[in-house]
Amino acid sequence: MAKPNNVITKERKRWGFLGLPFTFTVYSITDKKLLIKKGFLNRSYDEILLYRVTDLQLKNTFSQTLFGLGLGTVTVYSKDTSDGTLEIKNIRHAKNFYDTLSDNLEKERLRYGVRASELIGHEGGSMDGHDFDTVDGAF
Repeated sequence: MAKPNNVITKERKRWGFLGLPFTFTVYSITDKKLLIKKGFLNRSYDEILLYRVTDLQLKNTFSQTLFGLGLGTVTVYSKDTSDGTLEIKNIRHAKNFYDTLSDNLEKERLRYGVRASELIGHEGGSMDGHDFDTVDGAF
């Protein structure tokens, strides 16, 4: 197992369908977090804890598949308050990145004891304030 917060894999966002790395966005996976670094002169950093990820999706467009560069888009759905949906667009080795992310988020869910039922409701916003002990109109 990697040391905490050691980068397991990282990919750079590519420009267009040619797969040229003319952007300044880097996505890194550690054993605990997904790290996003954007910018050249003005930089911003963001992170998503892996155990808070609710779902992943991998897409390959026609042009990404046609040129055989391994480009793809990985969409990350999470309970992160700053960005519930993150599109990691035009990265090389998208399938490997997706698999690595999936494997590590499962390990983190097991480590934290997070069950799928605790992640339900991520698209509908916060589930705070809901009374699940009663059924409306039951009495």
